[in-house]
Amino acid sequence: MQEFKIRRAAVLGAGVMGSKIAAHLANVGIPSYLLDIAPAELTEEEKRKGLALDSPAVRNRIVQAGWKNALEARPPALYGPELASLVTPGNYTDNLEWVGQADWIVEAVTERLEIKRSLFTQVERSRKPGTIVSSNTSGIPIHRIAEGFSEDFQRHFLGTHFFNPPRYLKLLEIIPTVATDPALVQFMSRFGEDELGKGVVLCKDTPCFIANRIGTYGLCYTLKAMIEEGLSIEEVDLLTGPALGRPKSATFRTLDVVGLDTFVHVARNLYDSLPGDPEREVYRLPSFIETMLQNRWLGDKSGQGFYKKVRTASGSEIRHLDYQAMEFRPSQLPDFPALKKTKDIPSLEKRIAKLVFRSDRPGKFLWKVVSAGLCYSASRIPEISDDILSIDNAMKWGFAHQLGPFETWDALGVKRVVERLREEGRPVPSLAENLLAAGHKSFYKRRAGRVYYFAGASYVKEPERPGLILLRSLKERRKVIRQNPGASLIDIGDGVACLEFHTKMNSIDASVLQMMHESLDEVSRNHAGLVIANEGESFSAGANLFEVLTAAKSGQWDAIDQAIRSFQNANMRLRYSVRPVVAAPHQRALGGGCEILVHCDQVHAAAELYAGFVEAGVGLIPAAGGCKEMVLRAADEAGSDSDMQLTPRIRRVFELIAMAKVSSSALEARRLGILRERDHITLNQDRRIQHAKQDVLTLTGEGYRPPFPRTDIPVLGQPGLAKLKLGLHLMERARYITEYDKAVGTKLAEVLTGGAFLGVHRVSEQHLLDLEREAFLSLCGQQKTQERMEYMLKEGKPLRN
Repeated sequence: MQEFKIRRAAVLGAGVMGSKIAAHLANVGIPSYLLDIAPAELTEEEKRKGLALDSPAVRNRIVQAGWKNALEARPPALYGPELASLVTPGNYTDNLEWVGQADWIVEAVTERLEIKRSLFTQVERSRKPGTIVSSNTSGIPIHRIAEGFSEDFQRHFLGTHFFNPPRYLKLLEIIPTVATDPALVQFMSRFGEDELGKGVVLCKDTPCFIANRIGTYGLCYTLKAMIEEGLSIEEVDLLTGPALGRPKSATFRTLDVVGLDTFVHVARNLYDSLPGDPEREVYRLPSFIETMLQNRWLGDKSGQGFYKKVRTASGSEIRHLDYQAMEFRPSQLPDFPALKKTKDIPSLEKRIAKLVFRSDRPGKFLWKVVSAGLCYSASRIPEISDDILSIDNAMKWGFAHQLGPFETWDALGVKRVVERLREEGRPVPSLAENLLAAGHKSFYKRRAGRVYYFAGASYVKEPERPGLILLRSLKERRKVIRQNPGASLIDIGDGVACLEFHTKMNSIDASVLQMMHESLDEVSRNHAGLVIANEGESFSAGANLFEVLTAAKSGQWDAIDQAIRSFQNANMRLRYSVRPVVAAPHQRALGGGCEILVHCDQVHAAAELYAGFVEAGVGLIPAAGGCKEMVLRAADEAGSDSDMQLTPRIRRVFELIAMAKVSSSALEARRLGILRERDHITLNQDRRIQHAKQDVLTLTGEGYRPPFPRTDIPVLGQPGLAKLKLGLHLMERARYITEYDKAVGTKLAEVLTGGAFLGVHRVSEQHLLDLEREAFLSLCGQQKTQERMEYMLKEGKPLRN
């Protein structure tokens, strides 16, 4: 049996997808060749420069332009700019033989069968036997691409469909043909999950596979229902975004990002490829879409689509398309009482059910859209998938829906949906009929922490994924050691416990702090160590800002002081715990959440980590030990009491905190100093808790001993403070910062330089903690800080007052 290994790749096509696939390969440490066509003619600028078609700059113009777009992409395609060196651009004419050095050749050229087959014909001449070859096609049948090539080529060929942008969207659809080596399918599934950090779904070789088949149907049906119900584009986006557990981009902002031309291509491909689909006509797009294509209103790529940014006397504004008049109108944010009444329902399942079954305009529209999607998904089994799990995962991972179609069936109630379908004279999918006929109520069941899904006649246990720790499952299996409303301590096996936050946005409040203290007591007596992690959308959004603002407005200074002390003490206990503590953060770790990280013995972060001390944005500074810990790290890095060594490092810490910098990845968090060299990064977010647990066991096995409290931290004193204040003064004069930004920055500088010492002086951790707390309390009493906190809570963005 062939042993597969991918050490180097070749990506064919440097367009939007190809260049970003190469970027993501660089993210995971795999060097690649990025190839595209050589130009057939010179540009006017190249002619003026006297270049010829065989000039290297001309030969690689197209590929370099594609790679430049990837490097400048926002959000970033790379975890860090230093990874760009892992991608080597070239062209098919001069460099196609490079594919002979690759272990994986992935094609991402334009969606035309003849172009793909022509390119693969050239590739086969240079490809070494046994090399993996795949196509990133979003809809062309994989078997048609592979037809007629050698037996070795076909055995090593399959579809690998990434979703754009590949770094951020979790889904990787793998589509084998009947000729594909089953061992290769297994390898690419493991590789996609473990090395690329993807959620892998195996697909049948049907038009547009799973996610684009179901997702495009949903988008097309939304257009149909919008016209039938007379809703505007703004109204549809308000109803089909977070209210349904879907991204803020909802329907039309998503299409503007994807590009109308791309969407239309997929929809037309499905219409042409599905002559027997009973719902085929849904893929026939309304006439105004054709007008948009003719006008080149393609979305972000052309500057306007369903939305358009226009300049106004007061700056700029976003206008939406009136698809009946084909004109762009000023925003008129719809007022739907239904959304106001349901927005505070914490359960997404209950919120969706409340919305979908309303009899008002929004309810009628949502019932049409949601029920159509549910019926279509259920009716496509077994055509596009043999199981409901693959469809649900494809929609969650590829379209960022919080619930898949069958999870939504369960949220609404299968019986209730079926009864309404019958009342309306609509066909009921046989899968739903079979489920109810068998006496069941839902497509999924949970038993003793295990998930089972309905498979047409009975329930099948969801396949276990080795190396995964699922906290929800452990809680259902009665593995909770302690819990309160804000946090739980869970036994995750082998003597290791996990502290899980579960407040709103995993913010740090009194209940979380209490559980931190109780967890450290429990772990010190009965466990090998502690992991801090959760399965929420983010690790933690920081301290509960509403509680701080409420206390500040009512002058409860003792309560704020006590809360800060409690948080400081909890973090210091993490630092000096007799058992190792490892944090496993993911997504956002902001403010107090970031302060928890920097006090742990080790961090095992998900690659997608957006960490930072953001308190300055609300007129505060870190006060749970964050300032102290970053000064300590700067001092240790300096290695001496030398002013020359210490000053630039403290300045970097000052800029990090004062500018509220947030990392764009775990790799950048390391560069910012939030993570250390000894901290680890996991590509697959789902595996970080298991990896963190292993770190705890490793530290224990190495004879872990806690560090000693520090009393020898060098601080700069008044000379260092003067330098930082001068920088603030110059920034204010240049109008980079406001007068109050300067005031907050001055408080921060006073803490970071250690107080009123005449020069470099050694202090204790407690000294710095006291300075943090005093500065935080002082700022809480300022009117402008309270205004900043209030504005952040209301608007979700900083106020520059």
